Amino acid sequence: MKQIITLVFGILLITQAFACKSKGNKVHIETEPTPAAENLSTYLTLLKNKKVGLIVNHTSTINKTHLLDTLLSSGINVVKVFAPEHGFRGNADAGAHIDNSRDPKTGIPIISLYGKNKLPSKEDLNTLDLLVYDIQDIGVRFYTYSSTLHYVIGAVSENDKELIILDRPNPNGHYVAGPVLEKEFSSFVGLNPIPIVYGLTSGELAKMIDGEHWASSKKCKLTVIPCEAYNHNSKYNLPVKPSPNLPNNQAINLYPSICGFEPTQISVGRGTDKQFQVIGGPDKKLGNFTFTPEDKPGAMNPVNKGKLCYGIDLSGIDAYSDRFSLKYLISFYAAFSEKDKFFTNEKFFNLLMGNSWILADIKNGLGEKEISEKWSSDLENYKKLRKKYLLYTDFE
Repeated sequence: MKQIITLVFGILLITQAFACKSKGNKVHIETEPTPAAENLSTYLTLLKNKKVGLIVNHTSTINKTHLLDTLLSSGINVVKVFAPEHGFRGNADAGAHIDNSRDPKTGIPIISLYGKNKLPSKEDLNTLDLLVYDIQDIGVRFYTYSSTLHYVIGAVSENDKELIILDRPNPNGHYVAGPVLEKEFSSFVGLNPIPIVYGLTSGELAKMIDGEHWASSKKCKLTVIPCEAYNHNSKYNLPVKPSPNLPNNQAINLYPSICGFEPTQISVGRGTDKQFQVIGGPDKKLGNFTFTPEDKPGAMNPVNKGKLCYGIDLSGIDAYSDRFSLKYLISFYAAFSEKDKFFTNEKFFNLLMGNSWILADIKNGLGEKEISEKWSSDLENYKKLRKKYLLYTDFE
């Protein structure tokens, strides 16, 4: 009898270890989402005997092996690689000019999509049959990988090529929030009329860009290879940081709220070990937490370099649940001693927000509730549009 009780107890422990939550009488089993790139059998035959171009960077991995190396070892004819902001290896500073080069390991040419050209040229595409896009995005409008995706869809459509998206989970895919971009504020930090947090994977966003003809009036020959075991309630721990200054999920979840500080006097933690997890400036009124930004790889000459900054540390909050908010911007502006010097580049701030009225409202002392009510109607319309393009079960 004792052995039977021990066996039953052991089975119960194993069951609890896999159960992530209960809802009513249903037990949900937690399964880690799998990026499409890892399911080679779902797309490898589509690439056989084709001249292939890859839109990839350092996040384009299968376990710890780069997609380029995997495809080459599988006999796929990869002709060239296209690289977005931060470069093929993902070690360039934000906004740094990226030149064309060659991959030293394979000798394959690398065409920059973050230098003088933002999209593949007709000449680049003439030697290809199809392109494969596999980049880990974070679901935030002003994170520029989605702009690269927009331009790639346009170029592929206009040149009658095929595009395959190897989808990846969205670590900010569990909600939708923020103002929808107004057309006159389109730029590389926001090309599509979507909110700051848009709640789509790259594959779903590609379907929307194509379906709404935002990148081209022509239909794209688009194939999306979906993730496995993913839905919009999934939590996903990124195996590779998507850019030099987003080192972990905490920074990724805080990024939508904190990036608005970039064109201000306030440091967002670049040049520290808590990038996008601390905010502060050289004004004691901003908070009791202190830090000093210094040169670091991926963050040369950061804002307030060498200056003692006062502010707050957000590395310990539940950023996944906290979600996008203007509260940090509003409170820091209110506390800043020299308000006329708080914003260092108002034009860029407006491009990040996708409008000009948020800047005016912050300066006029409006609260977050008053400001967010102004975008609520546009956000509701976007949510209805979004439903058309979902590939995965939506968040509750």
